[in-house]
Amino acid sequence: MSEIIYKSISQINGPLLFVNDVKNASYNEIVDVILDSGERVKGQVLETRNGVAVVQVYGSTTSMSPQGTGVKLTGSTFKLPVSDDMLGRIFNGFGEPIDNGPKIYSKEKVDITGAAINPYSREEPSEFIQTGISTIDGMNTLVMGQKLPIFSGAGLSHNRLATQIARQATTLNGSEKFGVVFGAIGITSEEANYFMRQFQNSGALSDSVIFLNLASDPSMDRIILPRVALTTAEYLAYEKDMNVLVILTDMTNYCEALREISSSRDEIPGRRGYPGYMYTDLSTIYERAGKIKGRKGSITQIPILTMPGDDITNPVPDLTGYITEGQITLSRDLNRKNIYPEVDVLLSLSRLMNQGIGADHTREDHRGLADQLYASYAKGKDARSLSEIVGEEALSETDKLYLKFGDDFENRYVNQGDANRSIEETLNLGWDLLSVLPVEEMKKVKSAHISKYGKWDSNGK
Repeated sequence: MSEIIYKSISQINGPLLFVNDVKNASYNEIVDVILDSGERVKGQVLETRNGVAVVQVYGSTTSMSPQGTGVKLTGSTFKLPVSDDMLGRIFNGFGEPIDNGPKIYSKEKVDITGAAINPYSREEPSEFIQTGISTIDGMNTLVMGQKLPIFSGAGLSHNRLATQIARQATTLNGSEKFGVVFGAIGITSEEANYFMRQFQNSGALSDSVIFLNLASDPSMDRIILPRVALTTAEYLAYEKDMNVLVILTDMTNYCEALREISSSRDEIPGRRGYPGYMYTDLSTIYERAGKIKGRKGSITQIPILTMPGDDITNPVPDLTGYITEGQITLSRDLNRKNIYPEVDVLLSLSRLMNQGIGADHTREDHRGLADQLYASYAKGKDARSLSEIVGEEALSETDKLYLKFGDDFENRYVNQGDANRSIEETLNLGWDLLSVLPVEEMKKVKSAHISKYGKWDSNGK
């Protein structure tokens, strides 16, 4: 039976082909786009109505013409061959190897569209994940099955932080090994080389699957990469019983590609030109994290996004914050002080923190200590602002102590470099820092915990 090739393209607009007189095209169906030269590139049906199919091309359309280009329906959606042989490998956004290794052959091929986990089937996240980073473990705890994004800005250390988390993440008893699925969206060649070098030098590559989409690749490829990465993660988690940490960077590049497609389709733009359905689209990615009742594996997700102009009200971080369970926010002011990781604990939040800390998970004093550190650092920053106006000499003795605490907190607690701190070290350091303050200022911690873990003598000094 000869294949049907439609030569009825009426318009090419950016990455989109508008094909007339198409019968039985299905939403999300994969197509072959055939050029005059015989070369074939993949595409996907975005919309079909009244015999007109809108096809999104995964690749460049600059060499295509309506008369010389044909479209062939394949009758299937995008399916990814999955196997545990993918561990230790590097792929492009379509799941094709780019590390000079063999192709992945598997009987199991999974539709990459996936689905959000049914809330009834979800198991409540409750197991503490130790990242080795004090500002996260101590004050914005990551819990297995959580989705906790990192809000960053251009030039900040989010790439370094992402690889450090991938390298260090473990459960408290260390018995459960993490697999890492790392998806890089629209990054530069320099960033790609950095990621590969970090994974290879640390030995983390053997337990990782890496998907790379470069800035030089067609922007439409960015739409498919997160779904390919998450499909791989779901296979490893729910079929191979692994705990999988998914890191996606940079989700802003994904949203820019989404805006480009929306503009090509002449859709009415929403805020800042992004499509009105971006919230729904992002949720189809973020909601694929979690734990399922009766399954041993889990998916924990850390999406990373750079806020355009450091604006946290931009639609990308704004909508991400609505869907996810908190955020880790990086600070440009701390970065200017050469502090790494430059996490602003006052702007960061983990909504599931309470479910992963305490006597059964980390230590009994964790919650109160985190609250005390937060309150004391906030007072320290207030004292710093006041001293810039009236001078440090005009501050009260207590304010001067808070000023010292704020500086010590940034220089010792936040600024830990590439050190891998245990939760015990993080909590003990917190008590050590608080010891510069009078014991009567400890209003967030229990007196029993002050007696047990505090650094004050019997006179409260």
